[in-house]
Amino acid sequence: AVAFGDGSVTPVDVINLADVNTEKVKVASIVAPTSSNAAYTPTYKINFDGQSFDIDAEGNMTTADLANYIVEKWGKRPTERDIDATLDAWVSNGSTAVKMATSATFQVKAVPVAPVIEEGYYLVGDMFATETTNGWTKDDAKAFNHSDKDVYEDPVFTVSFETTKADQYWKIIPKKNIDSGDIWAAGVVGPKVDGDDSMTGALTNGEAKAGKIAKAGKYKLTINMMDYSYTIEEVNYDPFIYFIGSTDVWKSSDQKLALVDEAKGVYTGYVYLADPNGSGFQFKFQRKPGDWNNAIGAGALSTFSGAATNEGDNIGVNAGEGVYYMDVNLSEGKITATKVEKMGIIGKFNEWGGDVVMTWNAEEYCFEATNVGVTADGWKFRVNGDWAVNLGGSIDNLTAGGSDISVAGNTIKLYPTRKTSDNIYCTVK
Repeated sequence: AVAFGDGSVTPVDVINLADVNTEKVKVASIVAPTSSNAAYTPTYKINFDGQSFDIDAEGNMTTADLANYIVEKWGKRPTERDIDATLDAWVSNGSTAVKMATSATFQVKAVPVAPVIEEGYYLVGDMFATETTNGWTKDDAKAFNHSDKDVYEDPVFTVSFETTKADQYWKIIPKKNIDSGDIWAAGVVGPKVDGDDSMTGALTNGEAKAGKIAKAGKYKLTINMMDYSYTIEEVNYDPFIYFIGSTDVWKSSDQKLALVDEAKGVYTGYVYLADPNGSGFQFKFQRKPGDWNNAIGAGALSTFSGAATNEGDNIGVNAGEGVYYMDVNLSEGKITATKVEKMGIIGKFNEWGGDVVMTWNAEEYCFEATNVGVTADGWKFRVNGDWAVNLGGSIDNLTAGGSDISVAGNTIKLYPTRKTSDNIYCTVK
């Protein structure tokens, strides 16, 4: 017990809010301090970190106030939280209130309400079978994608996969089972009914059954482990994904990446990133221009490489304003951003001996160079003086790693962002 005027406050045991089904919860036992005027009965406030809440003479406060305080301060993870608290006793004659006593500090210990959410999940099933495995082993398991947020702040996990056969069964394995080597230990997640082929439904981690994919195809499985629900959607990758972000203050989505691998949902291309408002170099991709449904933000990805960064809801870059080459793999949740520090022209005209460096024109969204003198016997564009990212082929439809360009000229403009065309193209004059 701690002092409270000439009364006292005694803490209670740890409160598990999952077991509380009443509007109020007892957080302390109070022996009231006394007033020189027995006609005045004190009222009480409990203080957490500068916030005050009503509490009655029996030491009960509103359950919602306690739960909300914990979630706002620490999040929803069901871990014991120790809160430093004090009590105030107030007396009032109906027109004036006076604080008559403040207790010494004591602790309220409580555990918030939340289901068990593991740090990661893996999908196993018939569709991952190989010549030597049946699809249900640790080596077959395919990891779900997740943001870098705490799983109790972001309980949504996604995984994309393909099945070439009908009636393929699946289950979900928690990361701790993968790490321990015993994938069938407690905690396996699945539907409540064996062979359930519903595209949406409830999950359980107690006596989980196997779900079923009824027909062959490409799918995305999304699980929300806060409410233990799942959604399966058939995936057809669109020809383009559309960049929208800080460059023009999130107003338009006319730069785009093109689909280059239909099986994996890989998109590549160039985008110009600027930050005119000083709010950060952030962006997302829309599946249809102007449509925010199923927009691709950081939460849809798990691996950020090169200059790409996870900014919570948005994707970002850490190398400042400029043009970036983007490689986005939706099935594996990966993005790589390479800043174009130098866009160069190299070819037979200079005996492939170095790059003629182009200048970025932010008004026309193009790289440009004059007095180049390229010849018809072959030249290409390349990024940062290296062949890892280069463009060639037809000047009307340049492609990554394309053949040598065979058009002669002096003034060259390269339009890499697909802002005004579905193709990456250049003009040569």
